[in-house]
Amino acid sequence: MSSRIRRPLVEGAHAVLGEVCSPFSQSKILFYVATVTLVFFALLLPYGEAAGKQKAALQGEDAVISFLVKNTGSSKFLRTKKIDKRISPASLTKIMTCIIAIESGRLDDVVTIPLVATQVEPTRAGFKPGDRVRLRDLVKAAMVHSCNDAAFAIAVHLGGSLKGFVSKMNARAHALGMTHTRFTNPAGYDHGSYAGNRSTARDLMKLTEHAIRYSEFNKIAKLDRVVFRELKTGKRYSLRSHNKLLARYPYSVGIKTGYTSKAGPCLIARAKRGGKDMLVIMLHAKTNRWDFASSMFEQGFNPGANSTRPLRVKKTQIEDIRAAKIKKGHSAKSSSTAKSSKTDAVPVENSSTKEPAHVPAEVVYARRAKALEALKQKVARQTAEREAAKKEAGKRLDDQAGTQQMLDIRKQEGSLLRHSGFVSNI
Repeated sequence: MSSRIRRPLVEGAHAVLGEVCSPFSQSKILFYVATVTLVFFALLLPYGEAAGKQKAALQGEDAVISFLVKNTGSSKFLRTKKIDKRISPASLTKIMTCIIAIESGRLDDVVTIPLVATQVEPTRAGFKPGDRVRLRDLVKAAMVHSCNDAAFAIAVHLGGSLKGFVSKMNARAHALGMTHTRFTNPAGYDHGSYAGNRSTARDLMKLTEHAIRYSEFNKIAKLDRVVFRELKTGKRYSLRSHNKLLARYPYSVGIKTGYTSKAGPCLIARAKRGGKDMLVIMLHAKTNRWDFASSMFEQGFNPGANSTRPLRVKKTQIEDIRAAKIKKGHSAKSSSTAKSSKTDAVPVENSSTKEPAHVPAEVVYARRAKALEALKQKVARQTAEREAAKKEAGKRLDDQAGTQQMLDIRKQEGSLLRHSGFVSNI
């Protein structure tokens, strides 16, 4: 405080105090005022320094609780932070929900929306109880727009109940080696009766690397919009992706976003460039997750550059890059003789009709049982058709025999009449 300001204040204080206090009291009160002022500023200064340090800390890697960066299929991590810390994964949970649906081989099923699916918190597609939607479209709604009602409808249809489906989720997580994961619901809620929904960056990496083996999953994960119709009323649904990285980073091929107030912003992102296929998984980001992801991708694709700045490109550049990738994909597709199934989950690396080695035994048994049941129904139908044909043929033979018998009787009657002289000449 400058002397110009301090002097009038002190003089004013003396003038006021002089009217009500003795000289001794004046000096004592001034001492107390000075002491309180010094203590106040002493306490305020460290707080300001701490706030400045905290603000500076909320940048880059320090602003994300847990994350990892790696090339798919590689056992090495390019960058990590607390990848075994158990955190709420929010809607990243839906990746497991959708993978179980894809592995079921029942994507063409027509699902009747149950009441419990319409009672969830947002985000929702807005289904009504009794609506009929294909399972494939529910998977798209859950992955692309993160619809909680779609996730719950998938769970009830495939698990018989929410509890039954959650058991499937945890069993599948155990089979994939997700040792620090526990799911409580198919959508990613982490409060109330669904508290305790937890996973880690490492476990989610295992789940994602398993999921991207399926071409159906990859097709859905990179969509920025999904459009479908409810089958009973014909109502049209048009749902946009929450993944802004698709529009901001030209090499992004999607996967999934997540958010709750407890989990914070979460993201699993995938990008391909120059023959490299990379994943970024982040949990509880306190910074711009799109900039952070694009920065991590750039450092992974260009390790020599060591840039921490996110890649900024114009929308037209993104469209040009994606158009080139689509053209290249079409060329590769036309030169390949392998064709993938529309209903079965087929690994990207091997699009033959063989059963993928990574598909769990219960899925294989379920498919075989379904095929056997279809064969039994076909045999029963053919048998019934043969029996019906035999009955029809027998009926025709009986009719023919009856007709012939009547002709013979009439012939015999005519012969008898002629021999007995009763035949009329008229």
